[in-house]
Amino acid sequence: MKEKRMAHHSEKTKADIINRLKRIEGQIRGIARMVNEDVYCDDVLNQITSVEAAMNGVRKLLLEAHIRSCVVEQIKEGEYGVIDELMTTIGKMTR
Repeated sequence: MKEKRMAHHSEKTKADIINRLKRIEGQIRGIARMVNEDVYCDDVLNQITSVEAAMNGVRKLLLEAHIRSCVVEQIKEGEYGVIDELMTTIGKMTR
Protein backbone atom coordinates (compact mmCIF):
# COMPACT_ATOMS: atom_id res chain seq x y z
CA MET A 1 0.00 0.00 0.00
CA LYS A 2 1.31 3.43 -0.93
CA GLU A 3 2.28 5.65 2.00
CA LYS A 4 0.03 8.68 2.47
CA ARG A 5 2.05 11.84 2.02
CA MET A 6 1.22 15.03 3.86
CA ALA A 7 1.81 18.68 2.97
CA HIS A 8 4.13 20.81 5.11
CA HIS A 9 2.50 24.23 4.78
CA SER A 10 2.35 26.90 7.44
CA GLU A 11 -0.97 27.72 9.07
CA LYS A 12 -0.86 31.12 7.33
CA THR A 13 -0.46 29.51 3.90
CA LYS A 14 -3.28 27.03 4.58
CA ALA A 15 -5.55 29.82 5.85
CA ASP A 16 -4.80 31.94 2.77
CA ILE A 17 -5.60 29.04 0.42
CA ILE A 18 -8.81 28.17 2.29
CA ASN A 19 -9.98 31.80 2.32
CA ARG A 20 -9.37 32.13 -1.41
CA LEU A 21 -11.21 28.87 -2.10
CA LYS A 22 -14.18 29.97 0.00
CA ARG A 23 -14.41 33.20 -2.01
CA ILE A 24 -14.25 31.17 -5.23
CA GLU A 25 -16.95 28.86 -3.88
CA GLY A 26 -19.15 31.93 -3.36
CA GLN A 27 -18.40 33.11 -6.88
CA ILE A 28 -19.41 29.71 -8.27
CA ARG A 29 -22.71 29.84 -6.38
CA GLY A 30 -23.22 33.33 -7.78
CA ILE A 31 -22.65 32.08 -11.32
CA ALA A 32 -25.20 29.28 -10.80
CA ARG A 33 -27.67 31.87 -9.52
CA MET A 34 -26.98 34.07 -12.57
CA VAL A 35 -27.69 31.17 -14.93
CA ASN A 36 -30.83 30.28 -13.02
CA GLU A 37 -32.00 33.90 -13.26
CA ASP A 38 -31.29 34.08 -17.02
CA VAL A 39 -28.62 36.78 -16.63
CA TYR A 40 -27.14 37.88 -19.95
CA CYS A 41 -24.57 35.32 -21.20
CA ASP A 42 -21.73 37.82 -21.55
CA ASP A 43 -22.08 38.79 -17.88
CA VAL A 44 -21.97 35.12 -16.85
CA LEU A 45 -18.92 34.50 -19.05
CA ASN A 46 -17.15 37.45 -17.42
CA GLN A 47 -17.82 35.96 -13.99
CA ILE A 48 -16.47 32.60 -15.14
CA THR A 49 -13.31 34.35 -16.33
CA SER A 50 -12.98 35.92 -12.88
CA VAL A 51 -13.26 32.50 -11.23
CA GLU A 52 -10.63 31.08 -13.56
CA ALA A 53 -8.27 33.94 -12.68
CA ALA A 54 -8.91 33.35 -8.98
CA MET A 55 -8.20 29.61 -9.39
CA ASN A 56 -4.97 30.44 -11.21
CA GLY A 57 -3.98 32.56 -8.21
CA VAL A 58 -4.63 29.65 -5.87
CA ARG A 59 -2.70 27.33 -8.18
CA LYS A 60 0.33 29.66 -8.18
CA LEU A 61 0.20 30.10 -4.40
CA LEU A 62 -0.01 26.35 -3.81
CA LEU A 63 2.72 25.56 -6.35
CA GLU A 64 5.08 28.03 -4.69
CA ALA A 65 4.28 26.67 -1.23
CA HIS A 66 4.74 23.11 -2.52
CA ILE A 67 8.16 23.88 -3.97
CA ARG A 68 9.33 25.81 -0.90
CA SER A 69 8.21 23.16 1.57
CA CYS A 70 7.27 19.70 0.29
CA VAL A 71 9.77 19.55 -2.58
CA VAL A 72 12.65 21.02 -0.57
CA GLU A 73 11.99 18.60 2.31
CA GLN A 74 11.95 15.58 0.01
CA ILE A 75 15.15 16.64 -1.75
CA LYS A 76 16.84 17.07 1.65
CA GLU A 77 15.76 13.50 2.45
CA GLY A 78 17.31 12.26 -0.81
CA GLU A 79 13.98 11.64 -2.51
CA TYR A 80 14.87 13.08 -5.91
CA GLY A 81 11.87 11.46 -7.60
CA VAL A 82 9.94 14.50 -6.38
CA ILE A 83 11.59 16.48 -9.20
CA ASP A 84 10.06 14.20 -11.85
CA GLU A 85 6.72 14.41 -10.06
CA LEU A 86 6.93 18.21 -10.00
CA MET A 87 7.85 18.38 -13.69
CA THR A 88 4.85 16.17 -14.55
CA THR A 89 2.57 18.43 -12.50
CA ILE A 90 3.93 21.60 -14.12
CA GLY A 91 3.50 19.97 -17.53
CA LYS A 92 -0.17 19.29 -16.78
CA MET A 93 -0.64 22.85 -15.54
CA THR A 94 0.76 24.38 -18.72
CA ARG A 95 -1.32 22.45 -21.24
